[in-house]
Amino acid sequence: MEAPEVDFVSSTMHLHLGGKVRVVPAFPLTTRALLARAYTPGVAEVCRAIVRDPSLVFTHTIKSNSVAVVTDGTAVLGLGNIGPLGAEPVMAGKAMLFGEMGGVNAFPICLDTTDPDEIVRTVKLIAPVFGGINLEDISAPRCFEIEERLDAELDIPVFHDDQHGTAVVVLAALTNALRLTRREWPNLRVVILGAGAAGVACTRTLLATGVRDIVVFDRSGSICRARTNLNHHKRELAETTNPDNFTGSLAAALRNVDVLIGVSGPRLLRREDLLSMAPKAIVLAMANPEPEIFPEQLADTPVRVIGTGRSDYPNQVNNVLAFPGIFRGALDAGATTINAEMKIAAARAIAGCVSDEELESGRIVPDVLDRRVPAAVAGAVADAARRSGVTRAG
Repeated sequence: MEAPEVDFVSSTMHLHLGGKVRVVPAFPLTTRALLARAYTPGVAEVCRAIVRDPSLVFTHTIKSNSVAVVTDGTAVLGLGNIGPLGAEPVMAGKAMLFGEMGGVNAFPICLDTTDPDEIVRTVKLIAPVFGGINLEDISAPRCFEIEERLDAELDIPVFHDDQHGTAVVVLAALTNALRLTRREWPNLRVVILGAGAAGVACTRTLLATGVRDIVVFDRSGSICRARTNLNHHKRELAETTNPDNFTGSLAAALRNVDVLIGVSGPRLLRREDLLSMAPKAIVLAMANPEPEIFPEQLADTPVRVIGTGRSDYPNQVNNVLAFPGIFRGALDAGATTINAEMKIAAARAIAGCVSDEELESGRIVPDVLDRRVPAAVAGAVADAARRSGVTRAG
């Protein structure tokens, strides 16, 4: 893949001048009477009412429809640890997509700390104004602890998109890819390249669907029970995956494999290694901005379905299909968390937006700009929240 053209870079920089998101009034202040109700003296009545009944904050403030997009800039796209300043354009883009696709007010919060205790404390301190927290681009394994603590200590949904958004969209894409290639979940042989936040979440999700033959690779090779250099989360993977305790190379692991999921880094896959995959194989190479392998490199290979995270190729397996609708549904239902039932409902809704007539190797997921998707996801997630009893209304 060649470097982007000068015109593309120049126009992209110009597009970002002044930032991509704004805070605008919900209604115009056209008269002094409106001003008196929106601000002083009328606003005092709303303040007093909330003090008497704190639940009104969910209906009479921006909390009813707002999400904080929070990062420390330690794992941004495929760029790595670029810090909070470098991360802001990505968080602002996320906020823009929340508004455009889900009608959710979102604001980028880039924290100048990498300490989990400070991150948790800071998010808790700003939480009163937000209806949900979207954690983003925080490196593993710290991200697991941060999400778990915040989810336990806050009464609003907390969602680490790199984990769960990725897993939801992968589940949706594979649901349709299996329909297309006539495979069943329990019979799949899967290799996952990458054992960070996304890799761990995707593995857990596939295990929950009934897949048992999964081999996960990190920078040191296959994750297996013989490894001694594993953190808590990778040790869990070693105990629940790789049933044959495979210790060989990635190339060897790919022989006769049905599905390869890449959530790692750019250009880490070689075309020749994929030649031994099973017929009608499925490859989701989702590293951004450069995938593990580009689709044009897979011509005349056993790979029938190829997806990336990019918008300039078919099958954009990207979190934007999930997070706007997930939070829209969670906010609409008054959910206090985002549980497994809600995530599975989201994946099914995404997959369901591709009809049998539309399904083909170049269309296993709907277009990321398909406005049906966030609405379908929101409805499914809200219903799942109510059914599973995680709403404030009970």
